[in-house]
Amino acid sequence: MSYKKPAFLSACILLWGFSLVSHARGNDDCRENRQPAISFVEFQSLDLEQQPPGPITVKGKLKLPIGYHWRRSCYLPKRQLRAVVILHGSAGVDFRGDFYARALNEAGIATLEIDMWEARGITSAADRPPLPLFTYPDAFAALRFLSAHPNIDPDRIGVMGFSWGGVMTMASATELYSTQFWGGLRFAAHVAHYPICYAYNTGIPGSEFSDLTGAPLLIQIGEKDDYDRGSTPCYALKNNLPFEEQSLVEVAAYEDAFHAWDRLQVPTSVIDPFSNLGAGGEVKIVPDVDNAYKSRKKVVRFFRRSL
Repeated sequence: MSYKKPAFLSACILLWGFSLVSHARGNDDCRENRQPAISFVEFQSLDLEQQPPGPITVKGKLKLPIGYHWRRSCYLPKRQLRAVVILHGSAGVDFRGDFYARALNEAGIATLEIDMWEARGITSAADRPPLPLFTYPDAFAALRFLSAHPNIDPDRIGVMGFSWGGVMTMASATELYSTQFWGGLRFAAHVAHYPICYAYNTGIPGSEFSDLTGAPLLIQIGEKDDYDRGSTPCYALKNNLPFEEQSLVEVAAYEDAFHAWDRLQVPTSVIDPFSNLGAGGEVKIVPDVDNAYKSRKKVVRFFRRSL
């Protein structure tokens, strides 16, 4: 399917006016324990695969940290919370989202993990859209939803993504894509896990990575990742930025870590045409418990410092 920029931009502008579908319950949710307040929410996004692009409803799991309310003698969702949008990889929602959400919630940070595949009727990675570009609006739609939530501080919302979601995270750190959705809302911090660094600025639609928004970006990559064949492309991507933007980007490389090392499920492998620096072929997905906990700890520190 061809990429038509005029239709893409026009549809994005039209969707600015769409209302939010639902919100989580607020401070009337009195609780007897300190477990995060979990709710399942919906909001409008844009499906760029449709011709012309049209609206879709994206669903997600919102988790709000809890605090004790002395006057009411119960636990309530906190106010003015920092928050992080979580974007899944090609396989859809899996272990990784909750793995990071639990640690972020314990640090007092709300999370919204969205399901981009359910919204499009996708049941396997083989049916994913042709390029991550087609799901870029979902990240900004989630940002718009959280920005209007009564428990969330709209100026302290970050985003993190895995693989496919990592590519989306990288795009959200640029002015190019931040200005195309919902009035130019911007994330305050970004974490991209194994976002296929070699592919940026290569002419692939959606691969533009320049003119950053000014928000900090953490890229985490494994030295045995079969897409980039190590961390070199990620460091090169950073070093090719203008000098004043290089300080915004931090690259964390994990020795002996494969693609999706923080997916603590049985090892597997996939065939992807974007692997091996674009040559295609097998991608090994091997869990690494030690590096998973190290990278999660680094993510929590990053968002506590940056939001």
